[in-house]
Amino acid sequence: MKKNVLTRYRVMAYVTAVLLIMLTVGVIGKRLLNLDGFDAFVTAVGIAHGWLYVLYLLFAFDLGNKAKMPVGRLLWVLLAGTVPTAAFFVERRVSREVAPLIEKDATPTPAAV
Repeated sequence: MKKNVLTRYRVMAYVTAVLLIMLTVGVIGKRLLNLDGFDAFVTAVGIAHGWLYVLYLLFAFDLGNKAKMPVGRLLWVLLAGTVPTAAFFVERRVSREVAPLIEKDATPTPAAV
């Protein structure tokens, strides 16, 4: 597996997690605290998170497929973008598990003679 598969998953995990935290704060400000000016913020961040979550799903599925993850673990990775802060923890764990696969593929093998 190539390193860029893990890198693009990690980037999207962080972006999705940060946007979801921003969206959660915006919804709390809009709905619970009734603060003015949060309508446009929640709309913009919600749209951005929605579209980028689709990219996150694609990259996470690609990573899980190439790393041969079990279905249960792959579902947890895919759903991590919907729980605030979960993507940070899941990304760290997945990175630790997948890093040896990248290193194993990166080691050169002697050419057959």
